[in-house]
Amino acid sequence: MKATVITIGDEILIGQTIDTNSAWIGQKFNELGVQLHEIISCGDSSEQIVDALNRAKSTSKIVLLTGGLGPTKDDLTKKTLVEYFNTELVLNEEVWERMKQIFEKRGKEVLEMNRSQAMIPKDGTMLPNMRGTAQGTWFERDGVVFVSLPGVPHEMKHVMEAQVLPRLREKFDFPKIVHATLMTAGAGESVIAGKLSDFEAQLPANIKLAYLPELGVVKLRLTGSGDTDDIKAAVEEQKQKIKTRLGDLVYAEGEEKLEVTIGKLLLEQKATVSCAESCTGGFVSHLFTSVPGSSKYFEGSVISYSYDIKEKLLGVNNTTLNTVGAVSHECVAEMLSGLLLRSGTTYGIAVSGIAGPDGGTPDKPVGTVWIAVGTNEKQVIRRFQFFPSRMENIRVFAHAALNMLRLFMLGKLQ
Repeated sequence: MKATVITIGDEILIGQTIDTNSAWIGQKFNELGVQLHEIISCGDSSEQIVDALNRAKSTSKIVLLTGGLGPTKDDLTKKTLVEYFNTELVLNEEVWERMKQIFEKRGKEVLEMNRSQAMIPKDGTMLPNMRGTAQGTWFERDGVVFVSLPGVPHEMKHVMEAQVLPRLREKFDFPKIVHATLMTAGAGESVIAGKLSDFEAQLPANIKLAYLPELGVVKLRLTGSGDTDDIKAAVEEQKQKIKTRLGDLVYAEGEEKLEVTIGKLLLEQKATVSCAESCTGGFVSHLFTSVPGSSKYFEGSVISYSYDIKEKLLGVNNTTLNTVGAVSHECVAEMLSGLLLRSGTTYGIAVSGIAGPDGGTPDKPVGTVWIAVGTNEKQVIRRFQFFPSRMENIRVFAHAALNMLRLFMLGKLQ
């Protein structure tokens, strides 16, 4: 079964407001077993809304509209729907009384224009919004369900979960959809796809594999659909085959972040970690500390951006800096040794590179980074070459460092 989402508002088209509603609705539809066929964004124009409705009903059994239900002149959704379904607006006394109470509690005067939000389409089913004043409406025409929802995200989610999803489950028989997710690090999308090319060709027709790359990690999502409970077992079987095929590239099942996985490893080993960061400017440390409970294993960091700080706080040799430079095997080795000596942590990470957009040379272009991980007894150092973009590099450098530490802790990095 297919659905279309129509988001309404000039503010979305000009980029003033980011449309997070569609992403959330898409997730809920996916869980329900509904295929989101299309997302249409249109301005505050009755003509555009009608065009979107006509387009949506030709492909989808469920059409959701968000936005345009406010009391101002540019909020045209309800007026347009009334004309589209050839009905009229009638005052809902219960809604009107509740609205007046809301305004009274807020110490605000109820304006006549607010009365328009208590006007409900006569031939539609009202979907109460207990988080705001814009009520949702449910229409059915020619086998298609049309639902109008408020555009404010927390109000939309409330009406969707309290009213829309239960009604959809009651009205339709949805197929069973099962998802399984694997998180990978240490290889790009094309490398992973190459390793899985023959596997993917042999997947059953009702199971699909999606590649969802992010900076430093690639998420793999298996989706199985059908009408029996066998789907879950079938998807699980394919997931285990992928894990066997990819080996150490898989760091977690489910949508778990790399820093969470490493935190669990550190807790299991009752170990601690610290960081010495140059080009990443504390981003590795930020990833560690974004995890609740990280104070149990993360001790701290030194953001050694300058030569002076590398020397004074980490003990990097001045000769090293003035001969081979900060972006070098020798420098990160000394950064890591100095960090471990001063912090006393079990593990350490040292990062030094050229994030860009300036500072590159022929032998050290932008995107070059040296990363060292290890303990007092053993260190592993690697050189990587990534992107010409500064913020992309900072993020991918950090994820590369975390993945090196993961592999080191597992005894997989020599």
